Amino acid sequence: MTTAKCGKISAPFATGCFGGSRFGLKTIVGRLITVCGIKPIGSWQWLFKAFWLYGAVEPATGKAFFLQFSHVDTVCYQRFRDELSKAYPDSINIVQVDNGQFHKGGDLIVPENIVLLFQTPYCPELNPMERLWEHLKADLKWASFETLYQLQTKVDQLLNALIAPVIASITGYPFILDALSALNAV
Repeated sequence: MTTAKCGKISAPFATGCFGGSRFGLKTIVGRLITVCGIKPIGSWQWLFKAFWLYGAVEPATGKAFFLQFSHVDTVCYQRFRDELSKAYPDSINIVQVDNGQFHKGGDLIVPENIVLLFQTPYCPELNPMERLWEHLKADLKWASFETLYQLQTKVDQLLNALIAPVIASITGYPFILDALSALNAV
């Protein structure tokens, strides 16, 4: 398990959404504008070396926390939760997660300042993190990297370029913002 630098960490996190995504050397293909009937031409590769990026964001403010790992499993997820708990020790962090097996492992210890909110099964579209991963990967379409380190460097640059208002605009689903405003009104 390897960790890289974390994203922007600041004041209390409060409510967030968790997600993990694989970033690998296999080229992400996508649409390209071409003449009608002409296939897009681009360089691509089939290398299967990859790393995982775990992240949590607060949709109302755009605050974000990210860690890189070599793989995805319960041990890595526990490490991520522990680090998130340490980064935001003065708040109760309600974190929306999907129903992945590694989120429910019997050996997992939920830190005292984290509350897990499981989303409906088979509904990844409910998790705003999926849109953030799409946003990050859009800049990686048709890009080829010779080494995993080069890809990690590029992903780090993309994360560092993300600013809170952009994250909030991507992840601020109306139903989540309504729920947060109701919590703040109490």
